Amino acid sequence: MAKNALVSFKGDKIINTEIQLTGSKSECNRALIISALSKKLVKVENLSNAADTVTLDGILNSLKDEAEAPAQDSQLVDVGPAGTAMRFLSAYLSAKNGNFLLTGTERMKQRPIGILTEALKKIGANISYAESDGFPPLNITGPFDQKTSEVKIKGDVSSQYISALLMIAPILPQGLALEIEGELTSKPYVDMTLDMLAEVGIEHQWNGNTISIAPQAFKPGNLIVEPDWSAASYWYSIAALADEAEISLPALKEKSLQGDSRIQKIMKIFGIATDKTEKGIFISNLGLSLETNQVLDLKTCPDLAQTIIVIAAALGKNMAFTGLETLKIKETDRIAALQNELAKIGVTLTEDNLVYTLNTDELHFPEKITIATYEDHRMAMAFAPLALLINEVEIEEMQVVEKSYPHYWEDLKKAGFDVSIK
Repeated sequence: MAKNALVSFKGDKIINTEIQLTGSKSECNRALIISALSKKLVKVENLSNAADTVTLDGILNSLKDEAEAPAQDSQLVDVGPAGTAMRFLSAYLSAKNGNFLLTGTERMKQRPIGILTEALKKIGANISYAESDGFPPLNITGPFDQKTSEVKIKGDVSSQYISALLMIAPILPQGLALEIEGELTSKPYVDMTLDMLAEVGIEHQWNGNTISIAPQAFKPGNLIVEPDWSAASYWYSIAALADEAEISLPALKEKSLQGDSRIQKIMKIFGIATDKTEKGIFISNLGLSLETNQVLDLKTCPDLAQTIIVIAAALGKNMAFTGLETLKIKETDRIAALQNELAKIGVTLTEDNLVYTLNTDELHFPEKITIATYEDHRMAMAFAPLALLINEVEIEEMQVVEKSYPHYWEDLKKAGFDVSIK
């Protein structure tokens, strides 16, 4: 039975703590696929304990090798709710010997994967839809005979489709020339993939809209995973909503592969300073929140959207945002989820031609609020810091945080929050 968290913060709203964050889920999942493609020549250090990473690691370790996997045997590969694993494994399994049924939760079966699947089929992959066209589960028979090295893929839907293709490119007989059609969403995540490949010897060319990777061998090496900047964003939220805050986040890099490190710059709007230290990053509330009329474009860091929008709403800022298109196909429709839950504090989020605008004119803080999470870890972690402004915040299905930040509730307690289980 799902458990709810009751979160409160008594006394002065002063935060002074040090939080050791888990490894980046985004880096870990790429590193695990790269390690598997290299046949373990590449080792992974500081592996995250996030559920999505644990799931992918378990799947990769459980897959039978070529000698154990006759073509007629089908292996069930269940990613559960792990969207990144679904996308990356679609490509990885296509290049691996064997028959596979790749599936996930009921919500996963509603999340489109047709763009990636059709791109893989274009270059020769043997994939079919087991239930509904364009959606998981997938029947995959690998390895495939490559038909072409040239493929086009839309850039404004999910960068994970592009990363999935780029990671298998070095082991393809013809390599890959991937043309990105239209605007590229979440470019930092594609940069992350290419940078991590480069760390283990894989070279690429990026000319115009085309990324080319020739057939080449992985070099032995270690991929050391940085702590998760997405998780760090929730501590920026806490700093912004507290009266005073000084928070140390060890091992984070000011200059990071992770696109969500942009939170450092964004949070200056809310009066939060970021300083580099010998240990990592130190954030503090300067009490200098700015008024701004700028439309904040989050297309390069959509996983920060819920955090930033909730902060702005709670601080009464009628800000506008763009670059939120991919939020509708995440763990839930994150736009609808935000609209539903912000309404509980009198805030609206309206859409007009892909511009989303907050109206906080009716903002109010009740004595208690109950937040639905919609099976989405980021809903839970974005709204829990409201306990600095509301006497009691109840977060439904508190276990959803296990997907990316399993120790979130324990870390809140360390920072002075009272977290009980209902």
